[in-house]
Formats: sequence, structure tokens, C-alpha cells
Amino acid sequence: MATALFSGQATATGSPALSPTAAGRQAAAALPCDIYADGGTPCVAAHSTTRALYAGYNGPLYQVRRASDGTTRDIGVLSTGGYADAAAQDSFCSRTSCLITVLYDQSGRGNHLTQAPPGQFPGPAEGGYDNLADAAAAPVTVNGHKAYGVFIAPGTGYRDNGTNGIATGDQPEGMYAVLDGTHYNSGCCFDYGNAETNSRNNGNGTMEAIYFGDSKTWGYGTGDGPWIMSDLENGLFSGVNRGYNANDPSISHRFLTATLKGGPNRWAIRGGNAQSGGLSTFYDGPRPNDSGYDPMKKEGAIILGTGGDNSNGSAGTFYEGVMTSGYPSEATENAVQSSIDAADYAEAAPASDALRPGAKVSLRATTSCCTKHYLRHDGSDVGIAEVSGSSSSAARAAATWTVRKGLGDASCVSFESVDKPGQYLRHSDFQLHLNAADGSSLFRNDATFCPQAGHSGEGVSLRSLNFPGDFLRHYKYDAYIASDGGSHDWDATAAWSDDTSWAAAEPLS
Repeated sequence: MATALFSGQATATGSPALSPTAAGRQAAAALPCDIYADGGTPCVAAHSTTRALYAGYNGPLYQVRRASDGTTRDIGVLSTGGYADAAAQDSFCSRTSCLITVLYDQSGRGNHLTQAPPGQFPGPAEGGYDNLADAAAAPVTVNGHKAYGVFIAPGTGYRDNGTNGIATGDQPEGMYAVLDGTHYNSGCCFDYGNAETNSRNNGNGTMEAIYFGDSKTWGYGTGDGPWIMSDLENGLFSGVNRGYNANDPSISHRFLTATLKGGPNRWAIRGGNAQSGGLSTFYDGPRPNDSGYDPMKKEGAIILGTGGDNSNGSAGTFYEGVMTSGYPSEATENAVQSSIDAADYAEAAPASDALRPGAKVSLRATTSCCTKHYLRHDGSDVGIAEVSGSSSSAARAAATWTVRKGLGDASCVSFESVDKPGQYLRHSDFQLHLNAADGSSLFRNDATFCPQAGHSGEGVSLRSLNFPGDFLRHYKYDAYIASDGGSHDWDATAAWSDDTSWAAAEPLS
């Protein structure tokens, strides 16, 4: 339901500031791109929604677009070299929702990430573009400051096919990303890094990107995953061999640092806990012993959340990452990891303690008209109705749900009917229904909702996994997934923030 966004669109507060010079850095503490520059491998792309990656950076980090009126706003830093101004986003997006439309490049080279265009695989948004991420979907704190990451659900992706200074051919490069190590899937492909400039599969060695997930289709390491691997096109590589490599361990820290670097017939994967400690080397050696990867044929586009051909079935969360010119030393990467540790990433409080998997809950409407009404099913139909402790046992059971880990994304939730086990709340043609799980990927995604703070300031709002701009809403006593001001009757702006806010109440049954 997102509208295609083309690079070059005017922003609310102008263009990002140019990369700071070494002389202009703050002396307090070097940030990742300062460290890479001092190591002789400067950043040529630097993206983050949580903080500046240069000590002297004071430009915007990202841009959001408000659903209620389509207005955009750049979100900058609280101070030079500092943390994201999340309060500006919260104020701008109050009582509506926002999507992240641009991730600005802090390097000064203009390598901004915008809505990924259609490629070999189309996206689900208008014109075959990929979806944009909901701006409030991944709250965290960084050194005690509130910030937001980029929550990638299947169908979501960002890209820049016309870059400046990114490695091509067999030129050396490095990159890192800070990710949520607990948010992943086996879909192809949650990547950040170098890709094809036409969004198509152009053959072995035409891309070089960090991959994170538990896919075993092309390559894997020890354990059940997830693994940090390298997407080199037509292969996710965990080492020199296609397929299994024993030295690449499963790794799933809540905040995870993943690094990748590649040069002429050499590449390396490293990783570690982004909250403390150093990096471990999982592979350092020659290019894969398969044809087409030596020499490399990198093309120099940048992707986030998709494969090089726009395969977009992946899930993950991104907080910050960079790409460098040149092959960074381990000493440089270790110093960058120390800077990441010092950022003190931490989880934000959950939107609702009541929505923990295994719990039973009833979802009460918070709109003033309907505070005695609960989300309930009537056969396969779903809407709201007045229910209380004195209602029949059948009515109370129909308004009670068992919270499950999200069928389509375990970081979100699904709602199983208490009185009809095996049947789940799901949307179809935007309307909510109660249906038996059929095992399909479509059903799993349709039946998955991601809780976040209520749009009205009360309760929780439940975002659709596969339509990031749509939230569970009651409208004329029926239930839908609805955007604020969209094209359907149930997208009406009147009372939207209240209608999409639910109290996670004690179970009625």
C-alpha cells in the first residue's frame, strides 16, 4: 500500500550535511567512520537510524512520511555526532503512522537508500516496488536515548542503484551492520551491501553483501542458525565451500555486529555481540572454490533487506551499517566494534506485557463510543461487540485469544481463538476473519501482527506484518487492517488513532 518513492525527492529540511573532515571531528570519542578513515579505509556509505557515525556529523539520519497527509520530515541528531532525535519523530507521527522513506548516507557521497524498485522479482507495493518499513516498529535505546531501527518484514526493501564510490569489479571493500540477532527467517535474503545495479541476477560474483538468517538453501554453518554469511549471488557462502562450513557458528545476540570484507581472492566474515566484547573471525581465506567468484564482478549498488535480484521474502532489523573503500584491517574493525559496544544498545520496554506468547488476552476497543466492546469472532466473521463478565460463556470465549509467536515472524504475535483451537485471526482483502491455518506463507503473514505503542497514547496498536502501513482497526463494528487516510472507507481519518488502539485486557474466558 506504500506509494513508490524515487530518489531525488525534495526533503523537508534540505540535503544531508557533507562528511566531516578529520580536523572537524569532536575529540571526545571517534565513531565508526572516523575509525575507518584513520585506518586508511574510509566510509563511502554510512546509514543509521539510531545515531551519527561520524563525530562531526549533524545532518539528517532518515526521513519519515506521515500517513495522515503524506508530509515528510527528516529526523536528525540531538547534537553533533550524537543520537537520533526520536522525539521529533514521535511528535510528527503522533496519532497517525509513519513509514521510513529515506536512509541518508552520512558519508557525503549521496548514497541514500530509498524504496527498492521492482527487479527480477517485483515487490508488493504500487508499481512493483517493495514496501517501506513502519518508522515505529523497532524501538530501542542507545546510551539511554530512545531511537528506532528499520524493521524489515517480507516484502520490505531499500536500494540505491546509482551510487558513488562503492567498489566494483574486484576492488576491495569492507562493511558492517548492527542487526537484531533474534529477528530473522529463512527467506531470501536479508542483506546489506553491494549488489547489481539493475536489480537482477547478473551471475556469480556480481554482488557482495552481508547476509543474516537461517536459510540452508545455498550455504550454512554449524547448529541450526542463524548465521552471518556472504551473499555473492547464486550463493550464500559461510566459507570456502559451497554448502556447509564448520567454522561458521550459529549466532543470535539480541544486538549483533556482522562484518564482511572482500578483495582480490580474499574475503572474511567476522561477528560478535554488539553490546559487549570483541569480534570473532568465522572465515578468512580465498574466494569460494566454485567458478565465477575469482575475480569478482561487483556492480556497486547498495541493498538493505533484499537479495540482489530484489528477492524479498526476508525478515530482519537493521540499526546501523557502513561500506568502505579498501580492505579494512582487523585492528580497524576491532576499534569499530569498541565504538559499537560504547553505543550501549538496549531493548526498549515492550508495547504490552500482556501480549506474551502463551498468554490469554481479550482486546478491548478504546474509542469513546465503544469502551465496553471487545474484538470477537462470530463464526468466521470478526468485529467488535459489547461483552462483559455477565455475558454467556460462548460470547466471552469468542472474545478471548491465545497469544502465539507470530506465524509469519516470531518477533511479532498471532492470535489463536480460545474456543476454536487451530483457527487464527487473519486479514483477507483487508477484512479480519477467523480461519484455520492452512500452512501457506500467505496465511502465516496475514495472521501476524506486530504490537507497538497505541496511536492514541493508550494501549497497543497492532501492525499488519505484510502491510506495514496498515493496523488492526474496528470500523462500523467490523474489523479491518486500515491505513490512515487510505483509499477504502475503513481507512477514514476520523477516529483512526483511537480505533487502532486496543487495551490488552484480562481474558474474558
